[in-house]
Amino acid sequence: MSREEYRPPRFEENGTAYLGPGETARAAEILRRGGVVAVPTETVYGLAANGLDEAAVGRIFAAKGRPENKPVSLFVRGIRDAGRFCRVNEAARRLSVLWPGPLTVILPRLACVPDVISAGGEGVGIRVPDDPVTLELLALCGFPLTGTSANLSGERAAVSGREALEIFRGRIDAVLDGGVSPGGVPSTVVDLTGPAPKILRQGAILKETLEKLIGTVV
Repeated sequence: MSREEYRPPRFEENGTAYLGPGETARAAEILRRGGVVAVPTETVYGLAANGLDEAAVGRIFAAKGRPENKPVSLFVRGIRDAGRFCRVNEAARRLSVLWPGPLTVILPRLACVPDVISAGGEGVGIRVPDDPVTLELLALCGFPLTGTSANLSGERAAVSGREALEIFRGRIDAVLDGGVSPGGVPSTVVDLTGPAPKILRQGAILKETLEKLIGTVV
């Protein structure tokens, strides 16, 4: 059975709603109200909130026990959408052929992105997740979503809706179950804010792949 055909039962545990992939509209409404929803990606499940709502993002830090000096990235729909939240450069445009996929690029953020996202820094991580459920959710919301993994700080991330519920029941508003994510290697993180592209985290996309598109990467 494919992830698109998977339909989990709908129920609620300790205030955390458990939604199937056909219930993205309900998940979007929860996010519009400032809620937090666990969502699938092509690697692991993530915790999504409105990335422009400082209070909503703060709820994710509280749920994960994440230090406030650690930034979180933003999920967007594509390179054009990214331009609403950061200054897109030529290197980012070239790398965007790898989207949707496990690549996070750091670009200079615009004023609409709150400090809590970047931990007060000038850059913001941008990624387009390769998951049909989360991409549909982004389209319904119209705002960027936070892209931090669904785990308690320092612990293993959830790779299924059930695991996300076990970790975060009562801590978040909903789990949007899109089936089992493959887990494995996280996204590659590339900083494009300096004079030369720099890999901050080697992940699923290799340095050689990046260099074919933008030349030398530190």
